[in-house]
Amino acid sequence: MENTRQQKIAKQIQKDVADIFQKEGAAIVRGLLVTVTAVRVSPDFGYAKIYISVFPFDRSQELMGALEQNGWFIRRALGQRIRNQLKSVPEIQFFLDDSLEYIEHIDQALKK
Repeated sequence: MENTRQQKIAKQIQKDVADIFQKEGAAIVRGLLVTVTAVRVSPDFGYAKIYISVFPFDRSQELMGALEQNGWFIRRALGQRIRNQLKSVPEIQFFLDDSLEYIEHIDQALKK
């Protein structure tokens, strides 16, 4: 169960990472539609799990590799944005949110 401060910090990180993808990370996302769907922050704010959705889904593994290589860049840019809210920048890890693909798969199964 997340407390109110964790939820506020998670929403701020979600907004900031989406902004980083849009403005500074154009070379990382390379024309893909990337959405930050959720962020989960540990109680000590030392770790953040960032869930992203990618369209088209077939290029998601390519993006996850690019995010793994450029995680330091995103963490640094995030640190510049949240330096007044937190003492230290949380370690970030990206996870693929494949719920949209799952919904599409269910929709195709129902149409058959």
